[in-house]
Amino acid sequence: MYLQAFPPFPSSAALKQLQASITGNVLFFVRHHLYKWKSHIRIDMDGKFAGGQFSPKKLRGGRRCFSRSIGGASISCSNSMGKDPYVPSNEKITNARLIYAVAPAMGHNQESHPESNFRVPAIVNALEKMELTPKIRGSEIIELHNFKPASIDDIASVHARAYVSGLEKAMDQASQEGIIFIDGSGPTYATSTVAASKNCLDPPVGFALIRPPGHHAIPKGPMGFCVFGNVAIAARYAQRVHGLKRVFIIDFDVHHGNGTNDAFYDDPDIFFLSTHQDGSYPGTGKVDEVGHRDGEGTTLNLPLPGGSGDIAMTTVFDEVIVPCAQSFKPDIILVSAGYDGHVLDPLASLQFTTGTYYTLASNIKQLAKDLCGGRCVFFLEGGYNLDSLSNSVADSFRAFLGERSLASEFDNPAILYDEPSTKVKQVIQRVKHIHSL
Repeated sequence: MYLQAFPPFPSSAALKQLQASITGNVLFFVRHHLYKWKSHIRIDMDGKFAGGQFSPKKLRGGRRCFSRSIGGASISCSNSMGKDPYVPSNEKITNARLIYAVAPAMGHNQESHPESNFRVPAIVNALEKMELTPKIRGSEIIELHNFKPASIDDIASVHARAYVSGLEKAMDQASQEGIIFIDGSGPTYATSTVAASKNCLDPPVGFALIRPPGHHAIPKGPMGFCVFGNVAIAARYAQRVHGLKRVFIIDFDVHHGNGTNDAFYDDPDIFFLSTHQDGSYPGTGKVDEVGHRDGEGTTLNLPLPGGSGDIAMTTVFDEVIVPCAQSFKPDIILVSAGYDGHVLDPLASLQFTTGTYYTLASNIKQLAKDLCGGRCVFFLEGGYNLDSLSNSVADSFRAFLGERSLASEFDNPAILYDEPSTKVKQVIQRVKHIHSL
């Protein structure tokens, strides 16, 4: 079911159906099977994470797919026919305010590595504990269980075909070097976009709870925990398949999304805006990196000094993100949602809190509602302290649902220190000058 399947002035019920239809059709798995092909399994929502181990109560067998080999890499393809199995029924989405999907990539793991397979299960467990799942909320929240497989063309819209065909060899080498461990069914990657009619007053927000992250993956290869550019592939799919030409990408991961940056550096129809810690990996994302040729001005990088926190991010949102988005006039907003800027995260030194992420989620949802009919989807990127990650994602869910934040139950103001307000003001003013804000 596609955008043109609905009349020019659909009913409210049809608008909701459209929202979920495109969510289901654009959310897709890419599975590289380095050994034999097998049916995938997903973690049931009543699994539990405790004591450093995830113990699902049960595992559900997924829908069988088949693979085809191209240049040595196996890409999954659906064997379904007829009615689209990925789209929730109209009855299920009438009251939906949030649609999410879980892709934990349990076989993609190295225990000592911060980007471990405990990350997504920790979030799932927190959502269950805090009663933020369909089991408790009914039709208000929808979890998608089936995903439309990506084609090689989908991936190649961002990544070089030579990279896709050579991925099996790269993964084998990484495994041998102890960088990454892949089990028999291979890692799973998911991307998604959400589209809704401009006449829908309150469409659901989408959230892809996926790993590994993707925003460092460059067009020619993997980088920094990332294999495929999840957000970048979704942006191209939204343009190509659903006619959402102008895509606004917000990346608030603590590290610069250099892969997304590079993929669209000369594209005037995709605006990439990154806030990240100055001097952090990979060392890119300087304020003077603004795009090239036709894309000049549609890349904005704002490196925040170490110690920046809630005050800095609120100021950035009001003075930089909002005016940029208003000027760009997007058709959809995609978000690289990295939770590694949290004060408790081990890989950086910003002072974001659970409350910071609640405010960001709430503000971005409102921005999408104001500018592009509420079309917005979040993609999980970083976040390596399991407690701060899971609590912050859960509070983001509350923001999407319009509920009050519970950040005060998790945040400890005593561990925070004064933000570098002068340095923050200076970099904001420089960015505003460069981009004529």
